Amino acid sequence: MYELISLKLKCPVCGESLMDDSHLVDNETSIMLNVEMAGKKGEIRLSSIYGSYNYVTDVEMPKGEVAKFSCPHCKTQITSDSECLSCGANMVPFYLDMGGKVTICSRSGCKNHIVEFEDLSIALKKLYQEYGLAGKDDFKPERKITPVEQAVDENKEIIESGTFLNAYCPHCDKSLLEDGMLKLKIHNGEEGFLMLSPYLNVFTSKSTIFLAEEKTVKDIRCCHCNQSLISADKTCEKCDSSVAKIAIGARTKLIDFYICTKKGCRWHGLSSDDLIDIRLQDSLEW
Repeated sequence: MYELISLKLKCPVCGESLMDDSHLVDNETSIMLNVEMAGKKGEIRLSSIYGSYNYVTDVEMPKGEVAKFSCPHCKTQITSDSECLSCGANMVPFYLDMGGKVTICSRSGCKNHIVEFEDLSIALKKLYQEYGLAGKDDFKPERKITPVEQAVDENKEIIESGTFLNAYCPHCDKSLLEDGMLKLKIHNGEEGFLMLSPYLNVFTSKSTIFLAEEKTVKDIRCCHCNQSLISADKTCEKCDSSVAKIAIGARTKLIDFYICTKKGCRWHGLSSDDLIDIRLQDSLEW
């Protein structure tokens, strides 16, 4: 089953949607709330990806401090009498649009959360309908290749948008796929893991440690040999950040595939040698 599931939440008081399409976190629609911490008020946008702890906020969120969350529509504080079993802070409940409830801890840095479905069979059916078994069913390329482009590329292999990419470490040649996801080790002040969608031009991701939007990841490594995947001789052609190099399987060979280390940047590309024979459909490189 596709693991990067985006949950759609509603306010438990007024029932209004908390989803914000205009601001993305983890390249998906975010969950928008008003927040107050240590007397300072602002807005926070949480990742809607289940299992991700990333967020964007204009309020400083010191680890260990307890936050107050309120609905941006009815302005009511969202809280409950339930205490976190990990740290004792109040839990914050939200309604799921598919029926059920998500509850998160109000203490900054605590990762305790609970997902409850009213009817598990109905919830699973909706998840399969929305995401399918191999990615989002409603995924469509942003544009089609024109006849002119087809003529230019008639001698090239075209890797189409939505193609499942078999990814390997360029150092030890071991697969970077685990449970249907592209899994990488990351170092960014602390060590964790980054899980990426293995489908070309599907940019959903989640991480086990906090990664700030628009900031570069300090290092990306192979989970097997622990070698750094950061390229020494190539940078992102969109934002000039460092890039990580992995190997992907094309029709006839393994090719170098580059991804930007800046959170939120969607650039990805191939080496100049591989561009002679291969192109990526709808790549931002083109």
